[in-house]
Amino acid sequence: MSISHFRPLGGDTVYGSLYGKGSIIMAVNVRYTRGIARGIMRAAKDTSSPIIFEMARSESDLSGGYTGMTPKDYHDEIVKAASEVGYEFYVVHADHISIKKGDEEDLRRTRELIAHQIEAGYTSFAIDASHLFDIKGRDLKEELRENIRCTTEMALFIKEKMGSKGFGLEVEVGEIGKTDASGRVLTSPEEAVTFLRSLKENGVDPHLLAIANGSAHGNTFDEKGGLLPQVSIDLARTKEVISAIKRADLKVGIAQHGITGTPRDQIAMHFPKGDILKGNVGTHWQNIFFDTMKVYEPELYRDMQEWTSATYSAKEPGKAPDLVFGKHCKNVFKPFRDRARRIGRDTETALEAMAYAEALVYFKAFSSYGTVKFIREALGKE
Repeated sequence: MSISHFRPLGGDTVYGSLYGKGSIIMAVNVRYTRGIARGIMRAAKDTSSPIIFEMARSESDLSGGYTGMTPKDYHDEIVKAASEVGYEFYVVHADHISIKKGDEEDLRRTRELIAHQIEAGYTSFAIDASHLFDIKGRDLKEELRENIRCTTEMALFIKEKMGSKGFGLEVEVGEIGKTDASGRVLTSPEEAVTFLRSLKENGVDPHLLAIANGSAHGNTFDEKGGLLPQVSIDLARTKEVISAIKRADLKVGIAQHGITGTPRDQIAMHFPKGDILKGNVGTHWQNIFFDTMKVYEPELYRDMQEWTSATYSAKEPGKAPDLVFGKHCKNVFKPFRDRARRIGRDTETALEAMAYAEALVYFKAFSSYGTVKFIREALGKE
C-alpha cells in the first residue's frame, strides 16, 4: 500500500465513534518521534486501539517551536511511522492553539498557523483561548466573552478552510494549571455549560472540552528534582462538569490534560472512561527518551544536561541541578535535533521497545483495547 493509505483519519469520525463507549483515546505528544512514534503505533495496532498524535503550538509552530519541528515535519514523521507499522486508525491533532491576547495580530498569526496545519494534513484542532477571562464581567457569559469570541472565530475559520473534510474540534474553558491564593482554580459546571451553549449558538459544535480540574502539564518534582506522582486531578469536579453537560443535552467529551505521572491503576479504576474521551500523555514519552539516552547515548545526554545548566541555572538560583534539568529539558530538542537524529540503531530499538511496552499499559488503563471496531463500523469497514 502507498503511504497515502496511512494518512490520519478525521477527528470527527474517531471522536464520534468512541463517545460514550467506555474508553479513553490516548493522545501523545512525541517530542522525539523516531522509534517512540513507531513503538506507540505498534502497540496501538497490536491492541486495536485508536491513537492521537498531537503537538501544541509551543512545541511545533511555523518556526519549529521548542521541538524544532514545524507542523508539517511532525505530520510527515507520524505518517511515516504509520506506513512502516501498517496502521491507519489514528489522528494528528493540533493541541493548545493558544490565543493569549485576542487582538487582531494574535488572531492573524493564529490563522496563519492553522492554515499551515491544515495544509500539512492535521485532522483535529484544539482552540485554547482560556487565558481570556474577564474577572470583572457581570455574569459568566460576559466573563467568558473573549474566549467565546476568539474560539468561535478560529473554529469557523477551520471549518471554512477544511471545506467538505471532517475534522475534530477541542475547546477549552478554565486555564489548566492556573493557581491563585486559594490553590488550583477549577472550572465550574455552570462555566462549562455556559461556554458550550454560547459556542453552539454561534454555530460551533466541539467534540471535546478541556477543563481546569487540578491537573498540570509536565512533570511534578520535589525540591531535589525527584519525580512525584500526579495526584491532583479532581475527579469529583470532573464528574460534576460531565453531569452538567449531559443535563444540558450537549454531546461533548472531556479532554483530560496532564496525565503524565498519574498512577495508571488509579486511571483504570477511577477515571470515568467514555465521558473522559481523550487523555493527554505527553511528558511521559520525553521521560522515556532521556532515561534511554542516559544508558545508550551518555555523551549526548551529558551535553544536553550541560547546555540546560548553562542556559537556565542563572534563572533558577539555588535550585538543584536535577530540578533545573527536569524543568527545562524540553528545550534541548531544538538545539540538539540534528545530533538526536543520528543516534545509534540500538538506541532507536530500545526507544521503540520502551514506548511499545509503556503504550500497552496506558491502552489497558484507558480501556482502549479492541475499540477500533467502533471506528470500523462508522467507516463501513465491518
